Amino acid sequence: MPEKTPKSKEEPRVGVYVCNCGGNIGDVVECENVARVLSKLPNVATSHSHMFMCSDPGQKLIEEDIKEKGINRVVVGACSIFLHEQTFRGSVERAGLNPYLYYHVGLREQDSWVHHDNPTEATEKAMRMMMAGVAKARLMRPLEPVRIDAGKHALVIGGGVAGLRSALDIARRGLQVTLVERSHFLGGRMAQWERIFPTNEKARLLLKQLIKRVLAEPNITIHTGAQVIGSQGYVGNFQVKIRQEPRGVRGTFPKEEEAIAVCPIKRRREFDYGLSTRKAIYRAYTDCVPESLVIDMEHCTKCGECVKVAPEGMIDLNEEPRDFDIQVGAVVMATGFKPYEPFYGEMGWKEFPEVITLAQLHRLLDDEGPSNGKFYWNGHPVRDVAIIHCVGSRQIEGVHQPQSDGNVNNYCSRACCTASLSMATLIRQKAPNTKVYDIYEDIRTYGRGHEDYYRKAGKEQVTFLRYFAEEIPEVIKANNGEERPLLVKVRDHLTWGEQIEIPVDLVVLATGMMPNPVDDLIEMFKVAPGSDRFLQEVHPKLRPVETAVNGIVLAGTAQGPMNIQESCSAAGAAASKVAALLTQGQVELEPFVAVVDAERCIGSGECVEHCPQEEALALETLTENGKTFQRAVVTPANCNGCGVCVSVCPNRAIDIAGWRVDEFEAMVEAITAEIPALEGAI
Repeated sequence: MPEKTPKSKEEPRVGVYVCNCGGNIGDVVECENVARVLSKLPNVATSHSHMFMCSDPGQKLIEEDIKEKGINRVVVGACSIFLHEQTFRGSVERAGLNPYLYYHVGLREQDSWVHHDNPTEATEKAMRMMMAGVAKARLMRPLEPVRIDAGKHALVIGGGVAGLRSALDIARRGLQVTLVERSHFLGGRMAQWERIFPTNEKARLLLKQLIKRVLAEPNITIHTGAQVIGSQGYVGNFQVKIRQEPRGVRGTFPKEEEAIAVCPIKRRREFDYGLSTRKAIYRAYTDCVPESLVIDMEHCTKCGECVKVAPEGMIDLNEEPRDFDIQVGAVVMATGFKPYEPFYGEMGWKEFPEVITLAQLHRLLDDEGPSNGKFYWNGHPVRDVAIIHCVGSRQIEGVHQPQSDGNVNNYCSRACCTASLSMATLIRQKAPNTKVYDIYEDIRTYGRGHEDYYRKAGKEQVTFLRYFAEEIPEVIKANNGEERPLLVKVRDHLTWGEQIEIPVDLVVLATGMMPNPVDDLIEMFKVAPGSDRFLQEVHPKLRPVETAVNGIVLAGTAQGPMNIQESCSAAGAAASKVAALLTQGQVELEPFVAVVDAERCIGSGECVEHCPQEEALALETLTENGKTFQRAVVTPANCNGCGVCVSVCPNRAIDIAGWRVDEFEAMVEAITAEIPALEGAI
C-alpha cells in the first residue's frame, strides 16, 4: 500500500516564469506586469518574463535559478501542459530538483486565446491563475513515479498486415510476442487484394514475404483460430485467457483435393466476398498460411466423408476448443476493419444481382479470382459499368440510414477513392471496350502518387460525374427489352445539375470501412471507441496510437480507415510504444494516484463502492495487536487519479498525490484574493 507522502520540511522558494509564447500570450497579456506582481507574493524568490520559456535559453534560466538561487518550487505560465509538461519537468530534474515540484499554468489556451479582445481583463486573469499556481506550489511535496515490474512479453491481437508488422517489429527489439488471429489463416484483408497502390506490387507476394519473416522470428508465437476471452491486470502484468478453436485437420496430406470434393456442404466463400462457394473443409486461398486445410466446425455435419479419404488421424471432427493463459506486459490491438454492408435496397444492393461492392470487384478482376480476372458477370462480358463512391462514408443524418447504434458513418474512409480509380483504370486495361462511369461526391486522392490514378483514369477515357451527398444516386431496373439491365439516375453537377440516366450492366458500390466488431475486447480491456466506433487514441499528435489504458496500444485500421502503407506505419509506431514500455523490465507511471491515510481509514468501503476503475481500490483485512480490521488499499497501476474516492470518504482518509484537497483549497483562496499592488499594474 502506498505510504502517505511526508510533508516537506524545507521553506518553499518559488520560481515564477511567464512565457510570451512568441506573441501567442504576450500580444494579449502584459507578461512583464504579471511577473512583476507575482514577485511580491510570499515565498516567491524570483519571477521572470521570457519570450520562449520552452527554448534552450528559457530552460537554462530555470536550471540556473534552481542551482544558484535555491529555487525548490517552479511555476511556469505558458502554452498547453500537454505540449511542454515533459519539457519543463526535464529542466527541473536536470537541475537536481524533484520533477514533480513543478506546476504548469495554461495561459495560452485558458487566457490569451479566449480573451484576445480584452487584454486588461486577460492580464488580471493571468495574475490570478499564476497566484493560484504559486499557492499550490507552496504545498507541493516531492513525488516518485509508480514503478511496476513489467514482463518482456507482448500480445498482438490480429494477424492482418498491421498485426504481423507490429509483432515483427516488437520481436526484433528482443521481446517475446504472442500473436492471436481469430480466423484460421494469417494475412487479413491484404490477402484478398491482387495489387496495392501506388506501387502496383502484388499484394499476396508482399504479404507472403512478411509472413515468412514473422514465422522465422523465434520470439514470435502464433495462434490462428484463436481469440481473447478474458483479461485482468494492468500495464506490465496483464493475465490474458485465450481460446483456441479446433482446426480439425493436422498438417497436409496427399488426397486433400479429394477430401474437399467428397464434402457435401457448400458455403459462400468469404475470401471472394460471396462470389464463389467453398466446402466445409477448405483452404482460404492458394499459398495461405497455415497451408493445411481447416474444417468449418459450425457448419460441418460430421458426415465423415473427408475422414474416409484422409490418412488415419489426420482429420478429427470431434476436436474440442482449448483454453490457455498467458501473462504479458502490453497489448497491441490490431483488430482491423470490415467493409461497409449496404442496407437492402441501398442503391440496388441485394435487390438486383447486378449490384456488387468494390471489394467484390477486386476479387472479380483478380487473376486468381472467381472469374480468373475476366470482367464477366452472369457469364457475359460487362460492357458498361458504374462505380459509385462514398457508399457508407461521409453520410448525412436525416439523409442516410443510420447503423444499429443510431449514428451514420459521417467520416471519410480515405482509401476508397484511390481504390475505385485504380479499379476503373484496371477495367479499361483488361476490357478496353468496357465503358466506365465514375460517379463521385469528391475525389480525395490524398496520398503520394495517388493523384496519378485520377489523371490516368481521365486518360483511359473514364467518364466522371459528380453528385452531392443529399442527392443520392438511384439504381433502378431498366425497362423490359433494354440492352442493359440497370439504370443509374444521378444529378450531375459537372454539367450544371443535369439529371442523367446511365444504362449499365453492372453497378459497383465503393463501400467504406467500418471497424471489426470488438465489443468483447472493449469490455475486457476497458478501451474506448470513438463516435465513429473505431478504437480511440488519446491524441493524434501528443499520444498517437496510445489508448487511455496504460499498456494498450492500437495498430492499423483498428483506430480508423487507413491504406496498407499507413497501417504498417501505425503498426511500427505501436511497436515502438510497446518497446519503450517493456524493454527495461519496469514501467514508470505518473504518481498522481489515490493515497490512503491508514490512521484515518476506518474501512467503510465507500471508496471501493464508488470507484469507477476496476481493481483500483479494495478492502483488505488486517490484524494488529490481536484486533482484526479493514483498510482501503490502492493498486496504483489501475488508479487514474479521478478523485471520486476523495469525495465519498467519510473520514477524509484518502487523497490524490499531487492534487490534494488542501492544495485545491489554497488555489481557490488565491484566485479570490487581492492582487498585490494591483493599482497601476494592469
